[in-house]
Amino acid sequence: MTMPLTSITKDAVKLTLTVVGDYSVSQQRLWDAFADPRQLERFWGPPAWPATFTRHEFRVGGRAEYFLSGENGEKWNGSWKFTAVNPISSFEVDDGEDNAEDENMPSSMTFTFDATRTGSRLTIVTRFSSVEAMESTIPGMEEALRAAMPQLDAVLGE
Repeated sequence: MTMPLTSITKDAVKLTLTVVGDYSVSQQRLWDAFADPRQLERFWGPPAWPATFTRHEFRVGGRAEYFLSGENGEKWNGSWKFTAVNPISSFEVDDGEDNAEDENMPSSMTFTFDATRTGSRLTIVTRFSSVEAMESTIPGMEEALRAAMPQLDAVLGE
């Protein structure tokens, strides 16, 4: 399989970071990787900071709770509140209050799954509350995504 990330685009006017990846699997298979917490945790965190999902209520109003584990025992907690779930096509989350003290955290994310001629496309749009939040978060987030997303290829290839 090839490197899945097609593009990473920052838009300071819209306060968004858009990540696009193309995969040689069906739209349903790509969706299933995000719907199943055991698959999701195998690629959501970068290799040095693997994710563990302790809760994954994949429905409107449901919550996902997870933590990333560092090599030296550090932990970073994250959570999502599902605000929209449209099976096989998209879901939206608000970033959870676990990181509410960090105003630089993204405010929401939309995950869209589309069928393509060669398989499927994943588009993740992350929205930020301010330009400052965006500028302070994106470098680390982009690096983490570039490290984490190739792991999705391995999961999809099984």
